[in-house]
Amino acid sequence: MTDGLRRLWRSVGFRLAFSYGLLVAITMLAALAIVYLQTVGVLHQRMARQVTGTAQQIEARFAEGGIAAVATEIARSLGDGRDSDNEIYLLADPQGRVLAGNLDAPPEGAPFAGGPAQRRLVRDGASVTGYLVTHSLPDGSLLVVGHDLRDQEAIESLVASASAAAGIVAVLLLVGGTFVFRQELDRSVGAVRRTAARIAAGELQERVAVGAEDDEFALLSRDINAMLDRIQSLMDGVRHVSNTIAHNLRTPLTRILGRLHAAERADASPEERAQAIASAMREVQDLTVVFEKLLQIAEAEAGARRQHFERVDLQRIADDVLELYDAVAEAQGTTLQREPADPALVLGDRDLLAGVVVNLLDNALKYAGPGATVRVGTSMAQGLALLSVQDDGPGIPADALPRIGQRFHRLDRSTPGHGLGLASVQAVLALHGGRLVLAEAAPGLRATVELPAHHD
Repeated sequence: MTDGLRRLWRSVGFRLAFSYGLLVAITMLAALAIVYLQTVGVLHQRMARQVTGTAQQIEARFAEGGIAAVATEIARSLGDGRDSDNEIYLLADPQGRVLAGNLDAPPEGAPFAGGPAQRRLVRDGASVTGYLVTHSLPDGSLLVVGHDLRDQEAIESLVASASAAAGIVAVLLLVGGTFVFRQELDRSVGAVRRTAARIAAGELQERVAVGAEDDEFALLSRDINAMLDRIQSLMDGVRHVSNTIAHNLRTPLTRILGRLHAAERADASPEERAQAIASAMREVQDLTVVFEKLLQIAEAEAGARRQHFERVDLQRIADDVLELYDAVAEAQGTTLQREPADPALVLGDRDLLAGVVVNLLDNALKYAGPGATVRVGTSMAQGLALLSVQDDGPGIPADALPRIGQRFHRLDRSTPGHGLGLASVQAVLALHGGRLVLAEAAPGLRATVELPAHHD
């Protein structure tokens, strides 16, 4: 039993529910206590005013007609039929003999000092509790005026019973609510825990079931599923990169090894050795470029450059890159046009965004061919900063568009490259909260960068 309670108390849901229920129960009991005390207090105050006022009226009758007038007034009050069962009166002479009233004898210790008081007394042969005011009249007689407390005690008992019943209900609600809350919390959290356990076992396709109600747990489930989608996407990317690297590196490494073996042959001439070493060095340099691009992609996907973000204008970046490529385009007979050339403000890393423009422009010049026209435009629309690179070359087949941007994927293997340019572009744009949209330009291809616009 103790171990079960300990396990139950270790539950966060149980502790939260118990603490909340206990707070509600304490609040309810405190409110009931206040109601009880206020009710009893009002009853006592009303009775005190009533008894004191009646005593003052009877004393005034003494000043008008003496002891006989007081006796007459007491007899009239007891005989008028208004609350006579609860009224208490006594008029006794200085020797203690009862002259008028419904008490068998003066209360013990009368007259009382300090105002009204509760006392046990005998009335009509029965012991009752009364709320009394006692005064000595000028001639030494004793006047007692009071009220039977039986009705008030019944009201107080009723209020106390109601408060006790409400307290028991509050405790039951505390206990029941605690277990219901814990069960509901365990049901919602348990789905997440079971999914996490299956994913930890290697079932990466598992997702948390999202309930029909759009509550906090549904929102949490959606966020967890989005995180799991991202993790699975990254894991698939890692596996793809690993497989692709193993496939793409095997050939150049084999070539490097073959050339080095050729260079170490004893019968190889100095020229053959120099040529083999030079070829091996070029292959190594190409591999170094590949690894640098992969590291850049990994750095962008990890978000390591976010601290360098600042206000950047894509218009100025596009102008600088076009100026850099102007000579290259002229050499291959390609026309560069800058349209539109509107400001496009974003929050980002200038160097990374410049790399995006360089990659897109380099691809356009490479695949559009001599004599093509490449247009680079910047603009703002619907809260987005847009940068477009469009050529009028052969374009890309529609069925090949979904694979564009995958690491090491190249449409034309005869064209120099590593298949990492657009993958780097997409990683950088994802870091900036943007995306790359590729579409047919008829003729050619239109690559559009969409980034959240930055407003001053």
